[in-house]
Amino acid sequence: MAELANLEHEHGETEGLSNRLNWLRAGVLGANDGIVSVAGIVMGVAGATDHRPTILIAGIAALVAGALSMAAGEYVSVSTQRDAELALVEAEKHDLKRMPDEELRHLTTMLEERGMSPETAATAAQELTEWNALRVHSYLEFGIDVDDVSNPWSAALASMVSFTIGALLPMLTILLPSPQRFYVTVLAVLVALAITGWTSATLGFANWRRAAIRNVLGGAFAMGVTYLIGTLLGTHVS
Repeated sequence: MAELANLEHEHGETEGLSNRLNWLRAGVLGANDGIVSVAGIVMGVAGATDHRPTILIAGIAALVAGALSMAAGEYVSVSTQRDAELALVEAEKHDLKRMPDEELRHLTTMLEERGMSPETAATAAQELTEWNALRVHSYLEFGIDVDDVSNPWSAALASMVSFTIGALLPMLTILLPSPQRFYVTVLAVLVALAITGWTSATLGFANWRRAAIRNVLGGAFAMGVTYLIGTLLGTHVS
């Protein structure tokens, strides 16, 4: 039973697979959002004015607000997930105390459904119950490792830091001399988005080409629209 072997292997580690994947996902999404949102804002402002301090202030404001917003949103989202996981574990703990025989039969049935013979499943269920009934039931029924419940702080920190790193790219390139700054910013942003698209697809075992193209097209559209709006508003105000 590979999943039971994984459960024993992960026992005792300070940080399990679930939490590692959680902050990796938050990091990739944070970087992607930082690149797109700040690139859109600074391109729009740069389209309206050549005043570098104004562009820099807009970029810094977008970076700070976006990083804090991403961290807060990730914290709330993962905290909700954590609360749900803990509630399921607590309910399972209650059932194990209230009706141990029924839970043992349920575990035996789950092991049979995973390919064990009835005799082997009954023996394994008894041994696993004696080892750690709550851990086994939580893992097999809900996919929850009781020592690896989602950590909202790690996800929030990963999201905030990665957003900041991603946002720095367009914020710095847009401060280059005009008109080179537009070409450099667009190129740098599109390359960065291709990388984050590839990374997210690789982590999710999806088609990386489709993800990269989707990311690049979305970023190009966002920058194009905000630059056009900024140019039109700048001309109108002038």
